[in-house]
Amino acid sequence: MKKVAITTDSNSGITFEESRKTDVFVLPMPILIDGTLFFEGINLSQTEFYQKLSAGADVSTSQPSPGELIEFWTEILKEYDEIVHIPMSSGLSQSCATATMLAKEFDNKVFVVDNRRISVTMKQSVYDACALRKRELSAAEIKEYLEKTANDSSIYIAVDTMKYLKKGGRVTPAAAAIGSILKIKPILQIHGAKLDKYALARGNLKAKEVIKQAMARDLSTVFSAFVQKGEMALYVAHTDNEEQALAFQTELKKDFPDIPVTLCDPLSLSVSCHIGPGALALACARTVK
Repeated sequence: MKKVAITTDSNSGITFEESRKTDVFVLPMPILIDGTLFFEGINLSQTEFYQKLSAGADVSTSQPSPGELIEFWTEILKEYDEIVHIPMSSGLSQSCATATMLAKEFDNKVFVVDNRRISVTMKQSVYDACALRKRELSAAEIKEYLEKTANDSSIYIAVDTMKYLKKGGRVTPAAAAIGSILKIKPILQIHGAKLDKYALARGNLKAKEVIKQAMARDLSTVFSAFVQKGEMALYVAHTDNEEQALAFQTELKKDFPDIPVTLCDPLSLSVSCHIGPGALALACARTVK
């Protein structure tokens, strides 16, 4: 059997410490802050990122340069025969399209997966790839599975403030001002390729109820067959909001007793820079059994 490497980028939320434990290679994502280039997990921690964001820094995300990606894969192929590369959703970044183009230079040794996920659901894709590798599937077979199950996930995010949505042009200044006065929390959804508006809720308690109800609907309809097979898992994610996220995780274990809540992780910085701190998210994804 060919020796298969699993690679991803830091949008998956997999830290470099986790990558060593799971035998996964992680490419750090570049983040531009006030004109200075940082790399997630290398010279920019979650704490430092939120300090700069809250201080009003101009923050934007980018994708690794073609040269960085080529060098990354070239080094790995010195020890492995094939690579399964899992970047963030093609609907949220051009990094997937760039990787797909560059993979053509590697003589069918690099298989880029577009499974339309990010953050905690993307991390599950990486774990699924590792599980399939243990079953001795080829890189092509792993790619096929991950793309076939790409839409078997969803994320709902209760945003704490409209400040960053306004900054990114997703809401008007007037709507942001009214939302702040009325304590309205936007609910965003990631299902498939795009980050979309889902609903509005007044206050944190109502926002949590909205995302729980949305998830309950998904699990009882589009994902019901996977729930019956024990193939679904729930995840809690947050942006600089760990205490509330841990409490929410405990709450969810009571509300969804038959579905494991397997992770409580920070959302990736590429999402965080658009929604700001204080957000709370609930996600689900189909898992390899």
